Amino acid sequence: MISPTVGSIADRIRSGAVISTEEAEALWTHAGDQLLSELATTVRDRLHQPQTATYIKMAIVNYTNVCVAKCDYCSFYRLPHQSGTYLLDFDQVCAKIDALVAFGGKLVGFNGGFHPQLRLHDYAELFSRIHARYGDDLAFYEMTVAEFMFSCKLSKIPYDEGAQILRQAGTRWITGGGAEILDDGFRRRHSPGKYTVADYFLAQRAILAAGLGSTATMVIGFDETLAERLNHLASLRSFQDSVGGGLTSFLCWTYKPWNNVLGGTELSITEYLRWLAISRIYLHNIRHIRTSVLTKNEAALQGLRYGANDFDLPTEDEVTQMAGATISHDFTQVLAAARTEGYEPILRDAFQPG
Repeated sequence: MISPTVGSIADRIRSGAVISTEEAEALWTHAGDQLLSELATTVRDRLHQPQTATYIKMAIVNYTNVCVAKCDYCSFYRLPHQSGTYLLDFDQVCAKIDALVAFGGKLVGFNGGFHPQLRLHDYAELFSRIHARYGDDLAFYEMTVAEFMFSCKLSKIPYDEGAQILRQAGTRWITGGGAEILDDGFRRRHSPGKYTVADYFLAQRAILAAGLGSTATMVIGFDETLAERLNHLASLRSFQDSVGGGLTSFLCWTYKPWNNVLGGTELSITEYLRWLAISRIYLHNIRHIRTSVLTKNEAALQGLRYGANDFDLPTEDEVTQMAGATISHDFTQVLAAARTEGYEPILRDAFQPG
């Protein structure tokens, strides 16, 4: 039995209305799984061809595990004085890129940490050499917003200047990584070595203003409240309006609770799918909603019925693998899971900035 409130919200969504944060909360609290799936698919199909989904093969290359942020949910980082630290040299980074190419991959994401000895010019030099070696054969997501912020501050360079330095080195993308939950209360509890929500968006605004591409990300399943999750979506939607739709995609994935200080229990696939649906319905101004094969494996392809239109086929990501993620290179099987959900997977090129 649908409550009158949820029924009214559902009718508004079907008519193309933009829902409020309060309405999103009501849907999350009272709408059933089937209704959320239906509504998210309705919104999705206005933007994308029904019963198809796009995907890309990609690797996340972790060039260092040295980080001083000390986030309690991270299983990957090592402090500079600890054993087991590493910093890959150029040839080692290229070996990882070449491994992706052998899989037929086209997209490389870079993700490291807050390394206290790496200035922004060090990253620019690395990325410039990589572009010289690979040209336009591959697309690169170079750094995350959070890493960019730390490196700019360490280098005593303002964000706008830092973005220009990377652009001159050939960088085209700095992804929205490091967002986790964009709520200052959450960040004070779990990642005080990172930055405030306002500062995060200040950096992302400078990245977009420099003509670089960026994305929206979210991680759920820590101890965040519904209010904190909704704050994340609300601030993201408002920011996207303010930059004229500059963020290309939204990727939500789930916290993996192994081998870290925070611990806990992994979020169920049902809750993940419901949140994907809320995100698709609420984030009317972000075209691409992506489901996370990296953290939910084949089950993530159910997300195509909950508003997602795109996914990765990852070949590696040490950060999430250290926290308990498993990666399958049986891509045929993963793609078959998309077809089982009623969606024909279509291999795509990398998204373009803006």
